[in-house]
Amino acid sequence: MNRNNTNWLIFIIVLLALALWIDFSKEISVTNPFTDTPLFTRNVEARLGLDLRGGLQTLLEADLPETATVASGELEVTRQILESRANGLGVSEVVMQTAGDRRIVAEFPGVSNPEEVVASLQQTGLLEFVDMGTSPAPAGSVIQTDFGQDNSAEAATPTPTETPIDQPPATTYHTVMTGSDLVDAFVTTDASGRPAVSFTLSPEGAVIFSDYTSSHKNQYLGIVLDKILISAPVVNDPITDGNGIIQGSFTAAEANQLAVQLRYGSLPIPVKVVESRTVGATLGEESVRRSLTAGVIGLTVVILFMLLYYRLPGFIADLALISYAILALALFKLIPVVLTLPGIAGFILSIGMAVDANILIFERMKEELRAGRNIRQAIDLGWSRAWPSIRDSNTSTLITCLILYAFGNSFGASMVKGFSVTLALGVGISLFTAIIVTRTFLHTLLDNVKLAEHPRLFGL
Repeated sequence: MNRNNTNWLIFIIVLLALALWIDFSKEISVTNPFTDTPLFTRNVEARLGLDLRGGLQTLLEADLPETATVASGELEVTRQILESRANGLGVSEVVMQTAGDRRIVAEFPGVSNPEEVVASLQQTGLLEFVDMGTSPAPAGSVIQTDFGQDNSAEAATPTPTETPIDQPPATTYHTVMTGSDLVDAFVTTDASGRPAVSFTLSPEGAVIFSDYTSSHKNQYLGIVLDKILISAPVVNDPITDGNGIIQGSFTAAEANQLAVQLRYGSLPIPVKVVESRTVGATLGEESVRRSLTAGVIGLTVVILFMLLYYRLPGFIADLALISYAILALALFKLIPVVLTLPGIAGFILSIGMAVDANILIFERMKEELRAGRNIRQAIDLGWSRAWPSIRDSNTSTLITCLILYAFGNSFGASMVKGFSVTLALGVGISLFTAIIVTRTFLHTLLDNVKLAEHPRLFGL
């Protein structure tokens, strides 16, 4: 065995060891041996999609007139903000895709609070700091503000209110600044230990806030979200450092939801729920069980076929096939890939394609052995002559995967995307096992075998 083959063999063994570590772990971490502090930590638990785990599927649509044009860029930004909100609420493995030019398909595997999630997604999250003078409206009131009537209302330095003290509830209040100057928001507690939301302003917002609170001492500053008054704290002292707190009768969940809405900004496009349905987990569990059974049966049949028909090379191909499965699972967990039922089907299909490459190599190799070549020559010539067919067939499959992915991404078909992703990854790994793993194993085990003494081991 030459030195180059030895290096490849060491690399493959190390790679398989790392892959097995990932396959049998829910979390991987690397610790500094000198300080015992973690250098790297990653959750590698398998992520199951909606059809396997159950959860909520929602179809959202732009809440605009049918004649209104929705820019694709604004729809994509809306999708990103909604996805960030859902992640902030603790919903994991969220899948959101734009569908057409007005709709967004949202999937929330394993979600246990669908009402809260849907309510959070629909809110536009427009935060306004409103000058309410010395007589605020009650919390929960609908507030009419002048934001949008005057384009300078957001950035201009605030001026003292000119409205009388005894304002009727329908009065239009002056917006001092909006949430666009908000840098961060997070849950905290107030002086009484109740949940509250602390926020940090941008330098420009801090200047506006400082000027306002300095000139409006002992007056009320309304905190308004989507035209609903959340609270109206009194300005006791000037706030000049750009940090503030929103207090109200919040539960911990409400405070977290508000912080998420503020942290990820307002939506460029208002959305409404067109359809929402809950998917049960029972069907998902049965689907996983049957998929695993089908995968094990298929893999076993392929292994037996290769072993019986190709003998010793078939055994090597089986080792490469097992290596393929180990590497593929590790890659799916590491990326991570959200596995759906079609995604698992794509993975199983790629197993057959991995075998196809080995069959092409072995048939070419047998032709070279019959022509009188020695084992080393037969391996190298068999691989080089099979490579064009392997390359072309896998390239055509990858092109098909790209088309399917584009289709699924354009029309919100997440299952089509899942199939294309797992199939494409499987094809890539099968190319690696055919080009590197199978060839390395063949040279490692067969270079010193004399064909004349053991022809039946090669199916000749």
